[in-house]
Amino acid sequence: MAFHILTIFPKIFSSYFNESIIKRAQDKNIIDIKIYNLRDWTSDNHKTVDDTPFGGGAGMLMKIEPLYKALTDIKKQITATKHTEIKTILLSARGTKWTQARAQKYSEEFSDIIMICGRYEGVDDRIKNFIDEEISIGDYVLTGGEIGAMVLLDSITRLLPGTLGNSESAISESHSVLGNIEYPQYTRPEIFIDSDGNEYPVPKVLLSGNHAEIEKWKNTGL
Repeated sequence: MAFHILTIFPKIFSSYFNESIIKRAQDKNIIDIKIYNLRDWTSDNHKTVDDTPFGGGAGMLMKIEPLYKALTDIKKQITATKHTEIKTILLSARGTKWTQARAQKYSEEFSDIIMICGRYEGVDDRIKNFIDEEISIGDYVLTGGEIGAMVLLDSITRLLPGTLGNSESAISESHSVLGNIEYPQYTRPEIFIDSDGNEYPVPKVLLSGNHAEIEKWKNTGL
């Protein structure tokens, strides 16, 4: 799967994408991440990507022209090398809420995902004619769509075959089934003692070796 991220701050992603599971997924050619600087599609000396909104209002809006040019070029680059199903997304506070179910759907249905990272007060609304969907990661406002793009990429990537060391991890975890929250888990020591001398033991059933009782406990949380 290939992710194409359109942003005015391309350096934001380097640290996160070059660590841990996401880095390993790239090294194993499970995913390919391409970062594009929107300013490369501007035509003025100042590489302007924003302007004041018609009708007044606070802040600046991202302009439609560089976004349209960028999307057109990126899609041409994708289709020139392969026949693929492309999904184009705008990260937006007013978008559809991102869920585990949507992550699963995207991991199964699309091979190329383009993500536009909004900035300022938003994007010229005519962008709706050139995207498939607006996505929000929660009921709050961020300074840009870059964090949202990382959230989507991470949640999709970990569902792709070969990404996780243990494929069972993605099956039994929280939200893998609607309403499901993963059972509590513990590791050594069997009894943790804090600085006040309070003891916090692991539930006895997990130390019993009785797999039937352990499975029952996992399913009931008791």
